[in-house]
Order: sequence, then C-alpha cells, then structure tokens
Amino acid sequence: MKTTDLCDKYDTQLHIAEMIGFRSFGRRSEFHGRIETVKCHEDNSFVRAALEKDGAGKVLVVDGGASLRCALLGDNMADLAYQNHWAGIIVYGCIRDSVAISQIGIGVLALGTHPRKSAKDKQGVAGVPVRFAGVVFTPGEFVYVDEDGVVTSREELLP
Repeated sequence: MKTTDLCDKYDTQLHIAEMIGFRSFGRRSEFHGRIETVKCHEDNSFVRAALEKDGAGKVLVVDGGASLRCALLGDNMADLAYQNHWAGIIVYGCIRDSVAISQIGIGVLALGTHPRKSAKDKQGVAGVPVRFAGVVFTPGEFVYVDEDGVVTSREELLP
C-alpha cells in the first residue's frame, strides 16, 4: 500500500514526515517495518551494532543530526543489513558507496552522500525516540516509506 493510500485511509492515525531533501539510494524504494533507532553524531558504531542483529520486519532510523561531514552507512553495512533481513534504513545524515548500495535489495533513505567514513568511537545511543523532519520516530512503532513520503503510526497498518 502506498503512503498516499495510507494517508487517505488512516490520516488521523499517522504522522507525516517533512520531506526535507531525503533521497532514495537502495534498490527498494518502498519499505516498511517496526522502528528501531540509533542516535549518533559522526560515529556509526551503534549503527553497525544494530544492523548486526536480526532485522526481520524492521526499519533502522538513524538520527545523525543532519551532519553532512561524513557517512554513517556504506555498502558493507547496507549489505550486512540485507543479510540480516532489515527492510530498510533511514539516515538523517549521509551515506557513501551509493552506486553499490543501489544494487542491494534494501531500502535506504538519506539526506545525501559523503565519501568520508565516520568515526568508530562507540559514541551514540540506541533504542530511544529520535526527532527529525517534524516527526518523532519511536522504537516499536511503525514506519512506511515510498517515493511519495515517510509516515509513522503507533499501530501496524499492513499485514
């Protein structure tokens, strides 16, 4: 079901993200799942730790503080996410290896690209509500992404 259809059917149950320059990079432009979160600044240690876990039916939402100074996700981590069955990743920041990521069967939404890798100093936190694009992404709730937008819901709306 498209985000437009979800808005038509469940409008009062949804929170609609502002599309503040997000671009789709993964092979899948449509994805949805239960929200898992990481909040970090220019350090992707917690992103990797999350993606090493089983992600079946989940979307990792990464609040990178909109930093455009390094990438929080590259092709190796996107492939790790795919191998661990994550539905997708939303990065409020940058990715790298965008051509390679475009060939991986996962959804990836980010603000842009940057060639520099992030620090690996184990700075960050996982499993906390994060806020960007006018929406609070709460672990355990649900997110739906397609070419038209990003919406969240407390309840699962698709079987």
